Amino acid sequence: MATAPLTPRPLYEEVAEQLRQRIFRRALEPGSWIDELKIAEEFGISRTPLREALKVLAAEGLVTMKVRRGAYVTEVSDKDLHDVYHLLALLESDAARVVAESATDAQLRELEALHAELAASVADRDRFFGVNERFHMRLLELADNRWRNQMVADLRKVMKLNRHNSLLRQGRIEESLREHADILAALSARDAEGAARAMQDHFSRGLRAAA
Repeated sequence: MATAPLTPRPLYEEVAEQLRQRIFRRALEPGSWIDELKIAEEFGISRTPLREALKVLAAEGLVTMKVRRGAYVTEVSDKDLHDVYHLLALLESDAARVVAESATDAQLRELEALHAELAASVADRDRFFGVNERFHMRLLELADNRWRNQMVADLRKVMKLNRHNSLLRQGRIEESLREHADILAALSARDAEGAARAMQDHFSRGLRAAA
């Protein structure tokens, strides 16, 4: 049987990814209006794929669209932040419980290696944040629930709107590293409830630092 040719990624998805990364890098600041004409000209595209891209980002919560006014980068309110962290704590603590019960020794060693990489990144906030996300996403993959993974991925996109603030407080990176160590210790001990509690605590402390 012949292999079906790969379908090129739609243009609006490429545009959405470019804008998504600009938002995460703060090249587009929360609250700033998106200049459609300028961006369309910069990308060399019409406004149609740009508007489709903005709809994608609006569905993810990264931009807010106003009728007859355009779109702006979403500003995260205190309630938004609380709600996102609350849901992430529920979903990821449940994933930690599953991993403690079912992960193989080799899979736990993967998490240990990521934790070691995290410890080596404390002097570089951006790198620390990237490794931190890889640790959490790998744990979710090991818990093996694609519906939970999709929900967490969407919530984390909103959390990234506030991500730098969460690590600005003096000593927060070191605290976060210790919290990851607690999670890993519970996972390694096959302590399902301890792993869930450690993950809940991690998000509670993260919320206090981000607020």
